[in-house]
Amino acid sequence: MAQESGSAKRGGIVIVFPDIFTEMAVLLLVTAAVGALGVRLRQPLIVAFIAVGILVGPSVLGWVSANDQIDLLAKFGITLLLFVVGLKLDLHIIRTMGPVALATGLGQVAFTSIIGYLIGYAFGMAPVTALYVAVALTFSSTIIIVKLLSDKREVDMLHGRIALGFLIVQDLVVVLAMIGLNAAGATSEVSLTQAAFAVLLKGAGFLLFVGLTMRYLLPRLLHMLSRSQELLVLFGIAWGLALAALGVALGFSKEVGAFVAGVSLASTPYRDALGARLTSVRDFLLLFFFLDLGARLDLGLLGAQMVESLVFSLFVLVGNPLIVMIIMGRLGYRSRTSFLAGLTVAQISEFSLILGALGVSLGHISAETMGLITLVGLITISASTYMIIYSQPLYALLAPWLKIFERRQPHREAGRLTVPDDAASLVILFGLGRYGSGIARILRERGWRVLAVDFNPDLVRAGGIMKNAVVFGDAEDPEFIATLPLGRAQWVVSTAREGYVNRSLIHTLQNLAYRGRIAIAAQAPEDVARLEQAGADLVLLPFVDAAREAADRIAGQDSPQQPAPMDQ
Repeated sequence: MAQESGSAKRGGIVIVFPDIFTEMAVLLLVTAAVGALGVRLRQPLIVAFIAVGILVGPSVLGWVSANDQIDLLAKFGITLLLFVVGLKLDLHIIRTMGPVALATGLGQVAFTSIIGYLIGYAFGMAPVTALYVAVALTFSSTIIIVKLLSDKREVDMLHGRIALGFLIVQDLVVVLAMIGLNAAGATSEVSLTQAAFAVLLKGAGFLLFVGLTMRYLLPRLLHMLSRSQELLVLFGIAWGLALAALGVALGFSKEVGAFVAGVSLASTPYRDALGARLTSVRDFLLLFFFLDLGARLDLGLLGAQMVESLVFSLFVLVGNPLIVMIIMGRLGYRSRTSFLAGLTVAQISEFSLILGALGVSLGHISAETMGLITLVGLITISASTYMIIYSQPLYALLAPWLKIFERRQPHREAGRLTVPDDAASLVILFGLGRYGSGIARILRERGWRVLAVDFNPDLVRAGGIMKNAVVFGDAEDPEFIATLPLGRAQWVVSTAREGYVNRSLIHTLQNLAYRGRIAIAAQAPEDVARLEQAGADLVLLPFVDAAREAADRIAGQDSPQQPAPMDQ
């Protein structure tokens, strides 16, 4: 039953809220104010929201009493986040990304667990304590990483999909770890092997059920519901929450269930409509997850093992990305892709805190060890957020030393560079979205050779099917751009949305002494002067240009008619 009032105390002074509604309103106002300050100071919103949670939580002001309500909203946000991500992945992507995700996920788990255990043992920890700390360091936060990649529009990029794959693998390992610890602490006669087999059996049944609904139920049901957009969105939310709840009931996490729910709808023609309508709802509800995460951090346990916390944090921030880079490099990926994917494991997860709490409840570890895990979580989550947000400049800084993790021929990203050596009238086009694909098609119809470049594996594959010369690559990667046939290109065209990407491309082309012309797509008229000053020969305004052409065509059909005279 919900509380009717809330109270907060600080230093013996009790602040009484009339009801939970008022408490939540105050909490949102404080969050908006701190978030605005964070934006003003150019700080990540995730860090600002976690800071608000700490501020209003029991460790500082103690304003939060509606813990159950915040926790429920946070769970809704997590479910919608993974559901929307699942909507963007079809079965083809899962098949192609599966091997690298499995190899990277399991390899990182094994490496972190073994090295983390040795570090803990070197600090004089008991074997059980060292094992708990090592396993806690293994898991990365799917929720935080997916949110950051979504904000940067990198979920659909190759490194984003690989990262999502091994984060899901980690979530499955979490399930097995929880089963093992519960079995070790329980008095029942159920063995670990039996418990693991039961989970595998339930997982197979779960996937079979989802597969049958995808084949026989969902297509017809969605076709019927699509007559009402509101009803379609309601069903999407209900379906995601239902499978998340089913996943929890079967012994999996709600993240796994919600992700599978999204994948089950990813092959339908309604996924884009669902994803677009759920994005704003997802972002609002996720706010409560970060507030809840900050509010649950017990600052009273921090500081007792500061040296150990810093060592373990450095290991997570550096060691975890390194092992991912080594594995992906051996699998044939380029150092840039490996680095960007590796940064996503440079923090520990909320599951790590849950694991620590379970260990305390079972009597396996002490409250001080829980404080150690909490401090490592606070350090790594904050630091890795900045690392991911500024991943491109960070890679540019470290690139000369990262080539050792790359094969001489990174065949996984070789692409399909099929431009003849004697090709004339060559255009190198960055971006194969709707606008870029249209430009490529019309140029080819007019006799131009087009070499298309994109960082989305699906668009690269689709471009190859459409008989375009297409290669996988990124406009922000100077080393990749240097491999392109710039000497034979009359134009380099970029349809990227982000201004910093286009400016980076122009700068790279100038450093490579490119002699052709550069055309850049801008998103707003105010960006034209900045891009021209940077060196663009032609600035395209997709919406403005399309509107002008449409108006010209309309005006060319008929002359404006004079209004008929009014009767006197």
